[in-house]
Amino acid sequence: MKKPAAVLLFFLAIMPGFTLSLHDLIDAGRAEELLREGTIFSLQLKDPQPALLPRNVSAGQIVSRIMGDLEPSMVAESLSLYQKPDPAAWSEAERNALYNGALSLSSLAGLQYFSASRNEMRIFYETSTVIDGPESKNPLPDPSYSTPPPELTLYARQKDLTFGDNLYQYTYYAGRDSLILTQQNLTKMRYGLITAVGENKLCSLLAVIDTETHLLIYAVSMAKVISLPMLNKRVGRSFSTRLEALFTWFSGRADRVFHRAVP
Repeated sequence: MKKPAAVLLFFLAIMPGFTLSLHDLIDAGRAEELLREGTIFSLQLKDPQPALLPRNVSAGQIVSRIMGDLEPSMVAESLSLYQKPDPAAWSEAERNALYNGALSLSSLAGLQYFSASRNEMRIFYETSTVIDGPESKNPLPDPSYSTPPPELTLYARQKDLTFGDNLYQYTYYAGRDSLILTQQNLTKMRYGLITAVGENKLCSLLAVIDTETHLLIYAVSMAKVISLPMLNKRVGRSFSTRLEALFTWFSGRADRVFHRAVP
């Protein structure tokens, strides 16, 4: 996008009562594909660069910073749509409820995803708990805020049936038209006996962007994995399928906010 257009989109996005359309955030062809398919995936294992990143200033800045710091060898992305019940900007109450839903990391426990290698459903996280810090690891209840802070850091302990029991740092960013969370591993992630991802070598991002008719949900996992071609492909496929699980998880949180969930 040319710089004047990017600046225009930025100022339109921060104007009170203004919500960008889907076509403001992604190209027309991709928007048509997304409306038709519901979700688009991308996996890059050679000179990876984000391919599905929407035109959102906050998400773009965070992804660019992570890419520069991490210099990943793998980038897995998904772009999905969540249909809102009403074609209007989310209310402040809805935005705040969605934020608190994203803070409910304990609800990730038991979440399932489809494993292509095993051709069956598998559990994503067996356990998922907010903790007071990476040293003491004392469990805490999921936090909740009446008004989301602009930036918040949480720590979590999560047992993954593929990569084992690990510690993560979650950082949340709350904007008027977007909610963003990042997850970074604080411990080595092992694939069997092999260390597949070293400490601080994985960073995932989930961005929820309000549009006129939908929530546009962008998810990406960026990792510097051990240089073993077959392992890279397996790890890449694993992260790709897990992005779909994250969309399922957030959709469940959104269903509750928009009163679609069964009590």
